[in-house]
Amino acid sequence: MRQRSARRSPMILLLASSLASRRSHHLRSGVHASSSRSLFASAFVSTRQSPRSIMTTGTRSFSTSSSKSDAAQSCTSQNSKKRKRKASSFGPPPDPSTFPPWSYEPKSFFRYELIHKSSKSQARVGRIHTPHGIIDTPGYVAVATNGALKGVDFHDADDAGQQLVFCNSYHLMLQPGPDVIRDAGGLHNFIGRRDRPLITDSGGFQVFSLAYGGVHEERSSGGTDDTKELKRSGGRRRAGRNDGSGGGSSNRNGGRNVMNSDGGPPVKCTEEGVKFRSYRDGRKIMLTPESTVQAQKAYGADIIIPLDELPPHHTDREVLAESVDRTHRWEARSLVEHLRDVREQAMYCVVHGGLDVQLRTKSVEYLTSLPFDGYAIGGSLGKNADDLKELLEWMMPMFDEKDRRDKPRHLLGIADEGSVLNAIKKGVDTFDSCYPTRLGRHGALMTTEEGMNGRLYIKSGRHSRSYGIPIDPNCQCLTCQRYDRAYLWHLYKAKEPLFMQLATLHNIQYMNDMMARYRQDILDDKI
Repeated sequence: MRQRSARRSPMILLLASSLASRRSHHLRSGVHASSSRSLFASAFVSTRQSPRSIMTTGTRSFSTSSSKSDAAQSCTSQNSKKRKRKASSFGPPPDPSTFPPWSYEPKSFFRYELIHKSSKSQARVGRIHTPHGIIDTPGYVAVATNGALKGVDFHDADDAGQQLVFCNSYHLMLQPGPDVIRDAGGLHNFIGRRDRPLITDSGGFQVFSLAYGGVHEERSSGGTDDTKELKRSGGRRRAGRNDGSGGGSSNRNGGRNVMNSDGGPPVKCTEEGVKFRSYRDGRKIMLTPESTVQAQKAYGADIIIPLDELPPHHTDREVLAESVDRTHRWEARSLVEHLRDVREQAMYCVVHGGLDVQLRTKSVEYLTSLPFDGYAIGGSLGKNADDLKELLEWMMPMFDEKDRRDKPRHLLGIADEGSVLNAIKKGVDTFDSCYPTRLGRHGALMTTEEGMNGRLYIKSGRHSRSYGIPIDPNCQCLTCQRYDRAYLWHLYKAKEPLFMQLATLHNIQYMNDMMARYRQDILDDKI
């Protein structure tokens, strides 16, 4: 068996040792704990070994491999004993005590305020205070994949009640690049949304979606009728060729190779990070816990997310357990990088473990013991809404224990109405998904009108003469106030771009109105 390169030894173990030594020296010297902030940063700098060079191409900086042989590395299978032996050689994630005391102190720029907890459920109303404004919870988080809501101006969305917006690091990393956004003064300035909060992810979800195809569908799919409608409209991504049943084949670095959903080059996951090719120009890119935090520092979002691994829901338990351990090490490394230069940004951890009770519990216990500012629920959430409901049933009470109740909780990639209501009852605060806006673009308009089962499918010919009738008589959005179903039917059939704008804006208003109703119901102890 080939020996793992020495330069791939975990940096975090060196950091822990250095920190322990420096903290001991400080305690003996009587130095105040607040001064450990600079020592923590210096310890990190002195021990950090970067195994990759940073290559700048044009205006973009990426961590890339200098070895041509990596491009041709084969996806060889290895038995479970070898995989387990290699995975265990990386050791456990760092102990919470290795993080400096100041990192556990409350942040002046970010906090969760509990307003009311329902007497009927775990549902709660609160406010998340950020440097760029307040987020009322429970709340919907619209997804602006490339730093833009498809078809809708941010100011129109803000008028529709949108507070927090989610931008995807993966896409922004490829175009226009972190350097461009940094030089513009950060993402708030770059997109012209200076007085509302933003959240960015690590990019890992998009990378693993390239590999597993169906993972994207697991997170964002809603009801059966919506699924059929999106398939008919071509609105859902083609499922990948790789079924993900085993999480891909092992590679010599204790990781896995997984083929892209289009049959292209593999996405290679190792302890160092995940290597993939840009869908724009084919460049090989290495995404690490450190590099994704550095990119998010350039963006300057109010809330940032650490790098995590995302296996599909049908991964076997041994591979899932290995993935959870790697994710914990990655997230700890991300947190270390974040704490070097906080910049008034909050970082949420991402709890993993699939549907496995033991692994989920392990993930909750470990990650909530670290100085993260909030908790995101991620990883595989099951193959359907029932799986998600069962998962939240036994997992969410853990977030009410100890001081976990004092931090916000975010459910990643879920925003269909049934799942949202169930999650709210379990104490989830915020939800992000492109699902409602994607529905609108493909002609499925959300409505509270009785007898419509929550949807109005505008392409139906019965709407061709629905003169003077808005999408939803109870909606105050610009679309419903100005246009009727007959005109919207015409725009959809004619494939006019204006339809995408009007439909998306309506669905954003619907989601924010729905959340406002739920907040009031919680205050009234109705749910």
